[in-house]
Amino acid sequence: MVERRKDNKGRLLRDGESQRSDGRYRFRYTAWDGKRKDVYSWRLDIHDKIPPGKKDTEPLRELEKKIQADEFDRIVTDGGKLTVFDLAKKYIDTRVGVRHTTMLNYGTVLNFLKKDPFGKKRIDTVRKSDAKLWLIKLQKEQEKSYSQIHNIRGVLRPAFRLALDDDLIRKNPFDFELVNVIINDSVQRDALSREDERKFLKFVKEDKHFSRYYEGIYILFKTGMRISEFCGLTISDIDFKDHSINVDHQLQKKAKYGYYVEETKTESGRRVLPMSAEVEACFRKIISVRRPPDVEPMIDGKTGFLYFDKDGSVVYSLHWDHYFKHIVQKYNKIYKVQMPKVTPHICRHTYCTNMAKSGMNPKTLQYLMGHSDISVTLNTYTHIGFEDAKKELRGLKIV
Repeated sequence: MVERRKDNKGRLLRDGESQRSDGRYRFRYTAWDGKRKDVYSWRLDIHDKIPPGKKDTEPLRELEKKIQADEFDRIVTDGGKLTVFDLAKKYIDTRVGVRHTTMLNYGTVLNFLKKDPFGKKRIDTVRKSDAKLWLIKLQKEQEKSYSQIHNIRGVLRPAFRLALDDDLIRKNPFDFELVNVIINDSVQRDALSREDERKFLKFVKEDKHFSRYYEGIYILFKTGMRISEFCGLTISDIDFKDHSINVDHQLQKKAKYGYYVEETKTESGRRVLPMSAEVEACFRKIISVRRPPDVEPMIDGKTGFLYFDKDGSVVYSLHWDHYFKHIVQKYNKIYKVQMPKVTPHICRHTYCTNMAKSGMNPKTLQYLMGHSDISVTLNTYTHIGFEDAKKELRGLKIV
């Protein structure tokens, strides 16, 4: 009869178990893929103490249980030894045909994970509580904004889903609602009141310097276009016969890349907008006074853009952000009653809110806004208050 091996405490060792001369335990096994592998621990079971000066690890037999479970379910041991950074990069490598802006965001997330200690963690060691605590730390200690953390989680959740599909892990540690973990500190973009909108437009129209931007700002308030969509418009997109605006692309500019044209933010963003007589008059004025450089710029096959800066470059979203900022600053220096923050996006939000309050069918408004999800449009109705509700009920002859 073969005598069973024992450890230095006289305990019987199981098949695959052994104890080295330095006291460390080893378990050797053949994985389901045919590869021989070893795991080590200074403890055989949970009752053993860690030798002084040695690194704490799970007991060998606890590791064996996990290995046996992984083998049964054909889960790759140790998460394929991928780190969080490795997994994020692997996921991003599978993303083909995405927008340039999306790839830039991916690069920002990868650069962050490469430096952050969390990016060096092995994926199979990350628990849901670890993921939550890390995101909380990003907000509280590293002062990352909600949107920044949202972008990071936006890469890691599908990346871990990929690892789950590849049998590298058992659970997705990032499968939770972000708003239940960290505080959404995003600045809410409130729509302007009709009175503030009127005051703002009047101020721009009558100001000697800023009046040159009046027509563009009026169009933004009265069409709800995204600023990148408006900047991307060319003369050929304005149909004066059909009284419509063709919106099927947007103009972007990124550092170290320059100008480029891409499709609208979503498929629903491709739309044809009807022009009111006032909006049409603004477009006619813009076209009549536009001063392009001697050689009109062509960006990804598009030419005939509406606005140019003093250097002859096509005006893009950042230009308009600055225009709005300076207009508000000048207004607030003149008047005691301050104008709230106004941006191109607030023009869009104001338009959506005004149309909602006017009783427009939500599906029609969804089309005009280019929203892919009706819930985004319906969220506009959160700005409706008591007076709006009372007016609506009176219209229904209930009160």
